[in-house]
Amino acid sequence: MSEEDQDSKTEQPTEKRLSEAIEKGNVPFARDVVLLGSMSAILAAGLLVASWSVNKVLPALKTALDISGDLLLDDRQAAATLLAAIVVAMASATLPVFGLIGAGTVIASLLQNAPSAAAERIMPKASRISPGAGWKRLFGKAGWIEFGKSCLKLIIVIAITAMLLWSELGTLPDSLFVEPSLLPSLLLTKIVHVIFALTLAAFALAIADLTWSRWKWRRDLRMTRHEVTEEMKQAEGDPLIKARIRSIGRQRASRRMLEKMTGATMVVANPTHFAVALRYEHGEGGAPLVVAKGVDHMAQKIREKAAEFDVPVVENKPLARALYDKVEIDQQIPPEFYRAVAEIIHYLDSRRRLPNRRN
Repeated sequence: MSEEDQDSKTEQPTEKRLSEAIEKGNVPFARDVVLLGSMSAILAAGLLVASWSVNKVLPALKTALDISGDLLLDDRQAAATLLAAIVVAMASATLPVFGLIGAGTVIASLLQNAPSAAAERIMPKASRISPGAGWKRLFGKAGWIEFGKSCLKLIIVIAITAMLLWSELGTLPDSLFVEPSLLPSLLLTKIVHVIFALTLAAFALAIADLTWSRWKWRRDLRMTRHEVTEEMKQAEGDPLIKARIRSIGRQRASRRMLEKMTGATMVVANPTHFAVALRYEHGEGGAPLVVAKGVDHMAQKIREKAAEFDVPVVENKPLARALYDKVEIDQQIPPEFYRAVAEIIHYLDSRRRLPNRRN
């Protein structure tokens, strides 16, 4: 990805973008955390099993040295037996050490990210074998950053080792006069001191690398405004389409409502804003039923339909507003409106303006 393309991605990645990247195996990975796991395992091996390993190997080496003078060069069977004993002793002594190192490396990797099977990561791609793509990876910005990190780690290791050896320089001549059997223990102590200092340095490097890798991972997954908008459309639906669907739904509901005006008995309205159509027939029983209601443009439509079907319109501003707010379509009016509506029915009936319909 070119720097220009990266600069156009100004929006933080969404949760969907992050989850898709993880499913594809694109996860943040800090190599220095694995280095810390290895160094910690080596330190644990030096403290816990190194003495045991040395004591395991020493008898085999001592035996080999003791019988070396009596060993005939042409006795292949004896040489093979001696060599096999040394190899078995070395293997059994070093196996726990390598086991700890391997376990430390695996645990450090697992602690960063949960294991997952991502087939896309192992699928062959031309970019992975392309010399041009490889050249960019090596000598691009990311490659120079990795080169700088490697140089920094090498300088730190050399500096720590040099300082420790310099501090122990005065004690080295005394080691020449130490009992030979104590030399392995003394050498192990010096090595553990160096490994401990390097592990502390690896810890600091791991924290820095972990922070950097996760920041870079999120930065590489940043999105453009257009990508964020398209993702929101996919997740929630296109707002234009949803608005169109709602508009069509309202139009169909309005047509069905206006069709019910053929059975209306009266319309309660204020001059322009609200209109509520009621149906009431003596033979049907029950309270008056709201068959249509509307505000502004729809109220005008109701009044026009009322004129078309010869339905009387009674202007009563407070009642029209209250019926519109509190009663839904196809519901009977509540008892609090009985008196006001009954007066309108009586008024229309006295003037013989109630339509006689059985629709």
